[in-house]
Amino acid sequence: MELRDALRTTGAVREFTGEPVADETLYEILDTARFAPSGGNRQGWRAIVVRDPELRAALRDLYLVGWYDYLALGRAGLVAWAPITDRAAETRALAEARPTTAREGFAEQLHEVPALLVVLADQRALAAMDRDFDRYTFAGGASVYPFVWSVLLAAREHGLGGVITTMLIRSEPQVKALLGVPAEYAVAAVVALGHPVRQPTRLRRATVEDFTTVDRFDGGAFTG
Repeated sequence: MELRDALRTTGAVREFTGEPVADETLYEILDTARFAPSGGNRQGWRAIVVRDPELRAALRDLYLVGWYDYLALGRAGLVAWAPITDRAAETRALAEARPTTAREGFAEQLHEVPALLVVLADQRALAAMDRDFDRYTFAGGASVYPFVWSVLLAAREHGLGGVITTMLIRSEPQVKALLGVPAEYAVAAVVALGHPVRQPTRLRRATVEDFTTVDRFDGGAFTG
């Protein structure tokens, strides 16, 4: 697949066939993804391949706690846990949350996905330029998330699809205890991989003119 096509068609895949992902394939994916850029080439990521059925079930249960809160916030018209939001409305939405009526889907079946990776960030290796700001900080993720994205891109070569989810960060202490993660590491993402039920081909995205301006935030739209 041409790089341009891979970049334009690698969407979030949450439905997989029952076909397993061979360890050799997963190894090749990680072997390619490891060339992702990182600050100072420190490569401050660690990946845990979760195989044990009991661990998978425990991760699913922790995932569902955050997922059902996410659904409740969405029903209230909120972007879940947005750094700038109506905190009072958020608190009300969570307090008034009803049991979900969501169908059995990705979250409920997380323990059954063919390949499950927990990606960790070594906080000692992140050059977080915004560490001491009084706003939400995110710069440190630039040294970890390119690796996570590279996992999805590398999976396409093998006919696989997947999704990056950060939902389990809501239960980070429990996840770290469950998987024996040292204190200096943070949970960055979970990646689910498998053979897609359907390959994504037409992704909906904003146009370049929608998000790019010239010289100033309020400048004219950048056009080709």
